[in-house]
Amino acid sequence: MELIRGLQNILPQHRGCVLTIGNFDGVHLGHQAVLAQVRQIASALQLPAVVMVFEPQPLELFKPELAPARLTRFREKYHWLARQGLDRLLCVKFDQAFASQEPDYFIRQLLLEKLDVRHLIVGDDFCFGKNRAGNFALLQQAATEHGFGLTPTASLKLAQHRVSSTLIRGALAADDLDSAAAMLGRPFSLMGRVRHGQKLGRQLGFPTANVWLYRKKLPLHGVFAIEAHTAQGNFRGVANIGLRPTVQGRVEQLEAHFFDFKGDLYGQQIEVVLRKKIRAEQKFSSVDELQQQIQRDAQAAREYFAALL
Repeated sequence: MELIRGLQNILPQHRGCVLTIGNFDGVHLGHQAVLAQVRQIASALQLPAVVMVFEPQPLELFKPELAPARLTRFREKYHWLARQGLDRLLCVKFDQAFASQEPDYFIRQLLLEKLDVRHLIVGDDFCFGKNRAGNFALLQQAATEHGFGLTPTASLKLAQHRVSSTLIRGALAADDLDSAAAMLGRPFSLMGRVRHGQKLGRQLGFPTANVWLYRKKLPLHGVFAIEAHTAQGNFRGVANIGLRPTVQGRVEQLEAHFFDFKGDLYGQQIEVVLRKKIRAEQKFSSVDELQQQIQRDAQAAREYFAALL
């Protein structure tokens, strides 16, 4: 999947496409249904299938204090979108200048001039342009005037509930990993790069991979039984996600201990799949008490995986 990062990198050969626009946070089953529509129409018209996303997401710019924790940061979003059979991902820098453009400018300059959109698929609640004045009705007028197709997205439902990123965040906050996985179409995971840490885990007999998550907010916290996908193979283990209060941690990160692993993962991007929550994150009165709890957590994770056999 080709990545076009920034409007300035849209080239003449990128004109003519079937496009959808949205946050696509999580790339869940609802998103996947929309993307399947995009692929189907693109195939029928023999045009590239393109998805447009914004960085940062609009609410993160306008009201960052109200912006929810992301299910997927941009790198993860690209990873999952690339598995949907799309041809291009257009990432638009969302800033005050872009947000203050008139809706007509968005349609004429971006959709028509730069992209020459032949068919557009968006939610009927999609708003755009200065003061969010642009809406689906305005797109309908433009589609009639300029001759491009327009399709509203239909919400996918599971057990009579609309699949949404908000519902998935709620499931994760409630430690309901099974419901989150059902809506995502896969177990929830976090991706990040392994970096050097304080090496405290090694001193306690439980060496850990310190995974830097590059997130301002996390959708969940605690200790989990995990599976990890790395360049050196797949491993099981236990991980703490959060601030590590016992050692005065200041940045939310993931520390993972892999069972029976001997190797070097420093600098690697890995995916950590959360399988079961063991307990909430907590602060212990001493490092010795922390060590004893890590032993219990590791045993609980081993017993969980043993029960799967």
